[in-house]
Amino acid sequence: MAQAEFLVVGGGIAGLSAAARLAAQGRVVVLEAEDAVGYHSSGRSATFAHYGIGNRPVRGMTSYSRAVFQAPPEGFADVPLARQTPALFVANEAMLPVLDALEAEMARFTDTIARVDEAEIRALCPVLRFGGEATVAGVVDRGGLRLDSDALLQGYARAVRGAGGEVSTGRRIASVRKAGSDWEVVDGKGDRWSAPVLIDAAGAWADGLAEMAGVRPLGLTPLRRTIIVVDPPEGVDARGWPFVKTAADEFYMLPEGGKLMASPVDEIEDVPGDASPEEYDVALAAHRAEQWTTLEVRRIQHRWAGLRTFSADRVPVAGFAPDAPGFFWLAGQGGFGLQTAPAMALATEALILGREWPAELAALSVERDDITPDRLVSA
Repeated sequence: MAQAEFLVVGGGIAGLSAAARLAAQGRVVVLEAEDAVGYHSSGRSATFAHYGIGNRPVRGMTSYSRAVFQAPPEGFADVPLARQTPALFVANEAMLPVLDALEAEMARFTDTIARVDEAEIRALCPVLRFGGEATVAGVVDRGGLRLDSDALLQGYARAVRGAGGEVSTGRRIASVRKAGSDWEVVDGKGDRWSAPVLIDAAGAWADGLAEMAGVRPLGLTPLRRTIIVVDPPEGVDARGWPFVKTAADEFYMLPEGGKLMASPVDEIEDVPGDASPEEYDVALAAHRAEQWTTLEVRRIQHRWAGLRTFSADRVPVAGFAPDAPGFFWLAGQGGFGLQTAPAMALATEALILGREWPAELAALSVERDDITPDRLVSA
């Protein structure tokens, strides 16, 4: 049986970033069920960091994490982790109160936002529709960041290995049990690991792993989201367009490799698994694209779906289970796992090692009680 100080189940952005921070404190082993890290949610994200999603704790963690993306540790990656790209939030008449509230919330964490008029919106994204049920107002955040998810995942994996830890793929967990002061984990091949701290970073499978370990689940909910890829207008270079999102969760669009990714911002309750897009959701994505823009969706070049797993209050969870010593929850990242990963890793390190709550997070209105599992389940 292989021994470690910290055993992380889940090789997505949450598990890898936490493992990288803990690797200097003791031997870390990351076990990922799939044959590559970040296969599910982390690898299917729109990879855009902005203040237009989440609530106060999420926005605070996003603010902290931005500095890491823009100035990562030396040698972390061979390519930039982030590229500054505007984020444009638009509203029709019915969404104006939502846009006003969103602007006020974002202003608490950044000074890079401003109201923009029709001419400025058209300059940013010339295909948006105006009037009627389409755009009548907008707010732009010129400090949005386009993230390189693969560079982030591989950078954290290298950091773990560079500190003497292990990242092992193709390790689907078969059993988990408490043995004395340690947690023992066995995979489907019969290989075994043991550690005093077991970190449940299994994403959509986090509650299932807890139940396997005899730990009370948190009631996490996996929600499926669909994305399609379509062509921009013929002869138009869309690479410089912003990330565009409606103030209410109805539509977003983002340039990608000369094409356009679009989503109806759907949230369909699903079961843990390899999510696939359904025809209705693909059609809805195309419809919303034509509703909010002048695009004619004649061909869908690519389509996919991913699971975004949420806690009941839509704040990520990090902390020891109140009913199971040594079992540490790191789950419920929803749609903001990438953009909050450095902050969640910092919080995880402090909570596992029993350190004082990081002042950097407290200064951004992120408190320990916001993210610990006690709020969701009592002992």
